[in-house]
Amino acid sequence: MIISFNTKTVIQNDRIAVKYEPLVDSQESNELLSHKNSSNLLQATNTINGTWRLLIRHLKETDRGCYMCQINTSPMKSQLGCLDILVSPDILNNETSTDISVVEGGNATLTCKAIGRPTPRILWKREDGQPILLKNLLYNSIHFFPLNVYNGSTLNLHRVDRKQMGTYLCIASNDVHPAVSKRITVSINFIPSVTAVNQLLGAPVGTDVVLECYVEAHPNPVNYWLKNPDEMLLEGPKYLIQEKRTGYRVAMHLTIQNFDENDVGSYSCISSNSLGKVEGVSRLYRIGDFNGLIPESRHISILAGFAEAARGSSIKSNKKIILLFQYSGCSVNILLIFVLIFI
Repeated sequence: MIISFNTKTVIQNDRIAVKYEPLVDSQESNELLSHKNSSNLLQATNTINGTWRLLIRHLKETDRGCYMCQINTSPMKSQLGCLDILVSPDILNNETSTDISVVEGGNATLTCKAIGRPTPRILWKREDGQPILLKNLLYNSIHFFPLNVYNGSTLNLHRVDRKQMGTYLCIASNDVHPAVSKRITVSINFIPSVTAVNQLLGAPVGTDVVLECYVEAHPNPVNYWLKNPDEMLLEGPKYLIQEKRTGYRVAMHLTIQNFDENDVGSYSCISSNSLGKVEGVSRLYRIGDFNGLIPESRHISILAGFAEAARGSSIKSNKKIILLFQYSGCSVNILLIFVLIFI
């Protein structure tokens, strides 16, 4: 394709121009200035050495290729120069994964495709800064091995675990700024699991008792408390209900204020989502008063306790229930530990 002849371009492209820069020394410059006739000046300049430049503005990928400067002497003389166009990366959305949802234990594949010149490098990171957890089959058991960065256009997650849930970043770079990234959220769905901190707990009359349950579930579950076993508990002067959610984990707290004999019974923390419903049960009973040991004007709160051994357990040791109380006075803070041993 012929682009130009002398200083005139012969293609219809406003981005391309040809520029001639004459090269003259001081003596020749004075001679040129002495010419009064423009035709003589043109004739003089046409015989002077100079530099021809091909200018291309606002480069495009189609401008990539080799260009020849040709002098029509006999024989013809030419010089070849090749131009490469560097292009910053761009992620192909139609070939890159979108947000996905998978049941725990299934497989998930994340794909990221990008174009650019040079060919972009693809790496993966977690948006929260946590390492990427991949599984490896070792001695017939599955183990995690963490990676801060994973290289490659495809990230395979085998037998996904809830710990792998999160937002992953696909980052494409090729040393031509700027690098680009795309967020892909991986949601892992599983039936709720509930852990009751204390399966058996005793408290004296007049104290505040706190029951705790820890829930793991996704999608987000509906959580509530029941008593004996179908009385739903609501927030009010008797019950204080609190939840603290962190990702797929929920900490449930039920505070029974001013415990009395009517509060004795079983308390169930229920967690339900689209995959199922699970409950954890705590049994609360009344223990003897502490008359003469602690003044009535003071306040005692049940902080924690160990659960009794599970029914049907083959362990033949004594059952132990350890209750931890905190007693607060005007100027004294006393921690009392009671151990009740049942033979």
